[in-house]
Amino acid sequence: MSSEELARKLHRRLDADTNPGTQSEEPPVKPATTMSDDTTSELTEKLNRRLDIHDGTAKPKQMKVFNPYTEFKEFSRKQIKDMETMFKRFDSGKDGFIDLMELKLMMEKLGAPQTHLGLKNMIKEVDEDYDGKLSYREFLLIFRRAAAGELQEESGLMALARLSEIDVSTEGVLGARDFFEAKAQALSVRSKFEAELREEQEERKRLELERKQRRAAFKELQSTFCS
Repeated sequence: MSSEELARKLHRRLDADTNPGTQSEEPPVKPATTMSDDTTSELTEKLNRRLDIHDGTAKPKQMKVFNPYTEFKEFSRKQIKDMETMFKRFDSGKDGFIDLMELKLMMEKLGAPQTHLGLKNMIKEVDEDYDGKLSYREFLLIFRRAAAGELQEESGLMALARLSEIDVSTEGVLGARDFFEAKAQALSVRSKFEAELREEQEERKRLELERKQRRAAFKELQSTFCS
């Protein structure tokens, strides 16, 4: 079924729901316009999805718990936290996503402004659920692919990874693949993760002990003045 036929079908169904009891006339067939294969397939996919949702046959998207520390083991906890901080800074809508306009602002802030088509292509490259925006997990995919050398040198995603303040290797983004391979041989990801976790726990214990000591000293001083 062509994209034009899908569009007409969707229009008739939506019109029937909005105005029950009336039969909408089929819109006249417009002359076919030239469309690229990518644009046509993208439009067809979106129309099919909307028709499935309208018919009640769309499969619900399965929600699963996302743990960046276990799924992105090639990055340290600090790197992941830096990525999360950056993601939240540009998620101005605070909805857990970076949409097209927020990505536009991000690239402008980084000093690498993109065209509207360029921004759409950036999202499309890591948009696994086809919702037209970047989730936190999809945002992390940018840095994974940059570290693995899977991004084109002149792509917008490579510019984002390179210009961000997140250090993914000692040699920069381009040398990240060799960096991670060497690091994996020297120290397993699991032991590194556990070491960082123990360090955070020790830091919390130290702060708690200092807080108790300050409280005890204050009470002792208070009892001296009250006695």
